[in-house]
Amino acid sequence: MATSLRPRRSVLYMPGSNARALEKARTLPADCLILDLEDAVAPDAKDVARTQVAAAVEAGGFGLREVFVRINGLDTPWGAADLAAAAAAAPDVILIPKVSDPEDLVRIGRVLQDAGTPEATRVWAMMETPRAMLAALEIADAARDPLTRLAGFVMGTNDLAKDTRARWLPGRAPMLPWLMTCLAAARANGLDIADGVYNALADEEGFKRECAEARDLGFDGKTLIHPNQVAPCNAAFSPTAEEVAWSRTVIAAFDAPEAQGKGALQVEGRMVERLHAEMARRVVAIAASIAAREGA
Repeated sequence: MATSLRPRRSVLYMPGSNARALEKARTLPADCLILDLEDAVAPDAKDVARTQVAAAVEAGGFGLREVFVRINGLDTPWGAADLAAAAAAAPDVILIPKVSDPEDLVRIGRVLQDAGTPEATRVWAMMETPRAMLAALEIADAARDPLTRLAGFVMGTNDLAKDTRARWLPGRAPMLPWLMTCLAAARANGLDIADGVYNALADEEGFKRECAEARDLGFDGKTLIHPNQVAPCNAAFSPTAEEVAWSRTVIAAFDAPEAQGKGALQVEGRMVERLHAEMARRVVAIAASIAAREGA
């Protein structure tokens, strides 16, 4: 259940019914692409979207981008066919909407197992219902069962706001308890977690501010609804040059022969503990992964 150091800064929704969008997705600088069969697709376009998305996944050509397929819920008329198509196409991730109970993930896992879907295909859960907020740890604990393939959470803040009647406020104070509950549950099980979307496309400063807030809360990245949001999102969730330099200084200090066996050191006038060295190693590793990705 170890958290991957694969960057997941920008997680962009792309409507599965739009063939041009699916083609364009192969050129966008997003870390992750959600080829969507659910909210972004009208009911009369569901079948076409399913066929197009499966074909796009099977054709490949997405490079280092991680490809998600978000299916419709299994309680809808399209969910079973979506899951069967996704299981056969074998994307990097199958994203399950409105997960509210660990048993939801067990059922999905059995379908993937029976379909012979490669183990490399993982499952992420949309956390977007009041019941999910109350069962976040139990849902995250499902990752302990290899059958579920659970590897991450995506916050569905629009659905959560609708169902709870929470108001959208700067700083998202009504949402913070739920965001942090899901984040803590995810981290307790070694899962990655992406923040919800920002709806005001014209509000660039507001978007940047919310990206920074999500980063500071501890999220790995943010889900996006427009390609224009990718670059500022990547910037917000990337370690700065100063952070990388400081991390290397901390690592070097703890790697020095005279530091062996010590739990804390003074580095450039600051007290740092061995846990800070572990955090520093992650910063350097993520930065290296991003650099390799952007240089590819």
